[in-house]
This record gives sequence, C-alpha cells and structure tokens, in this order.
Amino acid sequence: MAPRAVGPLVLALGGAAAALGSVLFVLWRAYRGRERRCERGAAAAAAEPEGLPEWAEWAPEEREEEEEEEEEEEEEAALEQLEQREVLVLGLDGAGKSTFLRVLAGKPPLEGHVPTWGFNSVRLPTRNFEVDLLEIGGSQNLRFYWKEFVSEVDVLVFMVDSADRSRLPWARQELHRLLDKDPDLPVVIVANKQDLRGAVSMVELQQELGLYAVDSQREVFLLAASVAPVGSGFQNPGTVHIWKLLLQLLS
Repeated sequence: MAPRAVGPLVLALGGAAAALGSVLFVLWRAYRGRERRCERGAAAAAAEPEGLPEWAEWAPEEREEEEEEEEEEEEEAALEQLEQREVLVLGLDGAGKSTFLRVLAGKPPLEGHVPTWGFNSVRLPTRNFEVDLLEIGGSQNLRFYWKEFVSEVDVLVFMVDSADRSRLPWARQELHRLLDKDPDLPVVIVANKQDLRGAVSMVELQQELGLYAVDSQREVFLLAASVAPVGSGFQNPGTVHIWKLLLQLLS
C-alpha cells in the first residue's frame, strides 16, 4: 500500500505548533531579562545610605580618595556582568522536575502534585556565572515543544520516575528524541524516587532507557536520586550530586 499523503491541514498545524514553541522560548527570554532588571531595581531601592563619619574622624583628602576608589569599583562592577548558563529540565509529568527546582531554590514544597502547565524557572548565582534552570511541563501536549529549546541551552537534565515502570517506555522514547535533536548536548539523567518501593534499579534503568545504545563519545550521565522537598536543596545528598555535576559541565 502506498504511503498516505500528509494533508495540508496537518502541515499547517505542525508549522503553527513549531512557531508557538519558538514564541514561547522568546517570551521566556524576555521574562528572564525583565526579572533581572526588576531585581536590580529592587536591590538599589532597598540599599541603605551609609552614615557619615564623625567630624573628628573626617579627613577630606582621604575621603576624596576613598570616594574615587568606590566610584571606580562601582563602574567596574557595572561593566562586569556574570555570564549566563542555561539548563533545560525535562521529563514526563510526575517525574519530580518542579520539586527539583524548588529544592534548589530553597522554596517550601507544594501541597499535592500540581502539574506544570507551561514552564518554571529558577536562577542560581555562582562565583563565576549564573545558572538559569528552565522546566517545561511534561504532559503529552507540551512534549512537542521540548525540541524547540534543546539547541538553546548548555546542559539537559532529564528526570525519570524510576518507580513508575509502566511509563518507562514513554520516557525512553522522549529521551532518545532529544538525544537525536542535539548530539553534542551533555545530558544528565536523574533516576528520581529511588527511595520508593518498586523503584527500578540503576542497571535495569540503563536497559529500559536504552542507554547502552548511546554513542560512547557522548556525555551522558545517570544519577540515582530521591529529590524530596524537605529543607534546603544543599542538604539533600541527591540534589548536591546533581548540582555539583552541573557546575562541572557548565564551567
């Protein structure tokens, strides 16, 4: 039987969906830029003026030199901006992506499971650069847009619910689509919920996700984790290991 031709309506819908994904990414970039400007404005408004020294301690010449040095330091700080690193956090709905971001940000857990519709983002400053982590919802109707973001980031984090055996084939399919999209992008696969009864072992998970077939030259890492929204993210061993690996890949 000859293959059925693709109708013009299907082509139009596909093009519109791809365009919408690109627009979503542009809106996210604009949102991040506006958020940075707001944060800088809020920090400046909250700064308290320094009190003048006592008259007995006042030395006009020394004060002028200090003011000049402070102005030079402020100018250098204004010119020197931290570089940006961007990490994309993907995975099927319920894998723990939102919890991972909230734990890193030190935010309290959400009550119950609230699926992400659209995206969430967290910015974490380091000594040499800022890390922007972008999570896109994992429901079926949002997975189409994942590939629009892959080529725009520095590292991909793919989270898997290792206790949800029935959906591992879906996770494998989506993961390999992303791997095919950008063969040079480093990928950190997080086997989340390893603390739950019935969780797939790491050896089994490598088989289930088809990681043995991945090119050995590619940077693919598989980490076991139990990302729980309790306390600070940097007190959670699983989160600490993920964060340290991300810093190594982004440096």
